[in-house]
Amino acid sequence: MSAVEKVKTAPAEARTKEQKKSDKYYYASQWSLMMRKFRKHKLAMASTIILLFFYIVAIFGNFVAPQGTEQYDGKYVNCGPTPIHWFHDGKFIGPFVYGLKTERDPETYMLMFAEDPEAVYKIKFFQQGAEGGEYKLFGLIPSNLHLFEAEGDGRVFLFGTDSMGRDLFSRVVLGAQISLFIPVVGMLLTLVLGLFMGSLAGYFGGWVDTVIQRLVEVVRSFPQVPLWMALSAAIPKTLKPAQVFMLMTLILSLISWPDLSRVVRSKFISVKKEDYIMAARISGAPVNKVIIRHMIPSFTSYIIVNMTMSIPGLIIGETTLSFLGLGLRSPATSWGVLLQETNKLETIMFYGWKLIPMLFVFLTVLAFNFMGDGLRDAADPYK
Repeated sequence: MSAVEKVKTAPAEARTKEQKKSDKYYYASQWSLMMRKFRKHKLAMASTIILLFFYIVAIFGNFVAPQGTEQYDGKYVNCGPTPIHWFHDGKFIGPFVYGLKTERDPETYMLMFAEDPEAVYKIKFFQQGAEGGEYKLFGLIPSNLHLFEAEGDGRVFLFGTDSMGRDLFSRVVLGAQISLFIPVVGMLLTLVLGLFMGSLAGYFGGWVDTVIQRLVEVVRSFPQVPLWMALSAAIPKTLKPAQVFMLMTLILSLISWPDLSRVVRSKFISVKKEDYIMAARISGAPVNKVIIRHMIPSFTSYIIVNMTMSIPGLIIGETTLSFLGLGLRSPATSWGVLLQETNKLETIMFYGWKLIPMLFVFLTVLAFNFMGDGLRDAADPYK
């Protein structure tokens, strides 16, 4: 192609690209437009990345955590976080930790841990853990491989240890498996209950609507935290952690569904008068088909936003119950269980690293709220 022909065809090619870009925008689906608007919300995107990272770490928690939930060492009770070093005597030798020795604080006379520069322990990656660190990956694959481990007698306590000498970093990672997934399961149960009760009230109306709304008012009239405490206190202490997990999820779901059901009811009342809904009903379509295939999809974007915004409340609920000793109990581990040791003033004064689980609760709740704000703005057709 000559230079003259290139000049003649260039404007046409540019117009074609602009036309394709315009067509792609105007013929995009609702979900494509939502994702395009959501990507422009930088805070929501950053929060989504943080949450994805937390959930990936939780899924592979047994591999990431150097120790298991039942491992402990009485020699390192209430040991502070161990710094990671890279240079020894001015030479780069890679990541390592110094050995730990005890000494008495001259002011408080408490036993404290200090680094021993003469003992150097390199940090090895993808190493077999100590005895007691065995686990089943995804509950199926037996393994004792961990992401990192100090060689020899070295100890890596990234977040310090608790009052029994258990690695707090390992417990935070393993506690995320419960603190992050209880709210997700509870949210799904809340979604099912809220959609079911709200759709019945909005579609049929009459006495069905009256009964459901009175039930909603009864559930909402109870103070949330005391109701959590009353229901959790009814859980027998002899149950296994897995059974307590399921009961706590059920409790949180039974309390959280009324708000969603009221919104679903109002959506149904407004949508069921639309022409396409009336046409489906006149044509003799079954009630369940009208609800599932026509009415619920009309406000799916709102349901997703509501699901996202409800998870922080469930996280706080699980953390509150476990902190008060009414939820999960040791040896089960969650962020709320880890915070039980912070209810004493001396812990906050001398062992401040035990507040680290609170930081993860704060970051997770904040990230879910920001992500929910981004989804809400993306789902709003007037923004």
